[in-house]
Amino acid sequence: GQVKRGHDTTKQVLNMVPEDFEREAELMRPMLLSAARGYLGNADDAEDAVQEVLVKLWSMVDTLRRPVAPLAKVLVRNFCIDRLRRRRVTVSVDETEPQTITADSTDNDMFERMMKIIDTLPAAQQVVLRLRHIDGMDMDEIAKLTGYKEANVRKILSRARMAVRKHYIEELDDE
Repeated sequence: GQVKRGHDTTKQVLNMVPEDFEREAELMRPMLLSAARGYLGNADDAEDAVQEVLVKLWSMVDTLRRPVAPLAKVLVRNFCIDRLRRRRVTVSVDETEPQTITADSTDNDMFERMMKIIDTLPAAQQVVLRLRHIDGMDMDEIAKLTGYKEANVRKILSRARMAVRKHYIEELDDE
């Protein structure tokens, strides 16, 4: 049979299929592990970080486009930064002013709450929200990195923000 050359085949080349993802995941895994180890300083934590990111990317495989490595690298970096921020910093009470502890712990509690809420969002919303608000990327940069159209990025970001706001307000009401 003749191979039909048209718009459809071009799109298939860009969009990932599970086999492509598995192949790319294998190829980029050592680079992602190295990056994660650089942030976390521990092979087990790095392995966990890379695994989490690959699972998140796998859940988005239908919408992913090649190359996936730049997006994977950003996600590993974000994951590691989140992990580092969540590690508890211990401070001797004798060396600190009481107001400082209260102010810091309130900010940290708020940050913890927000991160827990963000963790419950669908993968695409988590990714877009983090790229925008943690990495400070522009909409067009996020669109290029994720393969979504810019209008879709805006819609995903809007939905993510609404969901976070809704959950945060619900949590406050529950207190």
